[in-house]
Amino acid sequence: MFIEKKYSDTELIMLLKQHDEAAFAYLYDNYAGALNGIILPIVKVEEAANDILQEVFVRIWKQIEHYDESKGRLFTWMLNIARNASIDLLRSKNFKNSQQNLPLNESVYEAAGSSITDVNKIGLRKLIEGLREEYRSLVDLHYFQGFTQEEISNIMDIPLGTVKTRLRSSLQQLRNIVNI
Repeated sequence: MFIEKKYSDTELIMLLKQHDEAAFAYLYDNYAGALNGIILPIVKVEEAANDILQEVFVRIWKQIEHYDESKGRLFTWMLNIARNASIDLLRSKNFKNSQQNLPLNESVYEAAGSSITDVNKIGLRKLIEGLREEYRSLVDLHYFQGFTQEEISNIMDIPLGTVKTRLRSSLQQLRNIVNI
């Protein structure tokens, strides 16, 4: 039978500052759930929250010498590291870019009051077929696949201005087709 050692805050801090691995394992076992409870509501992506949690414990391990007991409890210090790391991720360009082109789940359509999720059911694809080929592919990439105009320019190897002009022209043609 394994009996886990319990540490007082003072003992734990002292051992962590000596980079005691058993104390660090104890810290992780006892605080990971609470810190994840801080991170996940901020980030809202479980995989990213797990990555941040790991990063937070690495920071704690490396920065424990900077912890000052007179300024607050150990948990408060760790909580601030977790919160700051979560906010830093949200502000990062990579995270923002990774969240831009995520597919919407069914609840988004239901919340909007529409049960139609397939553009083929409402005839949009059929309307697009009436466009010239170069317009059709641009509309598909931009509106159905979620690429930005700049990304389309790179993918199709055409100038950005041409992409913008063709998309604008295609929308005008679609308006004429449906008489909007």
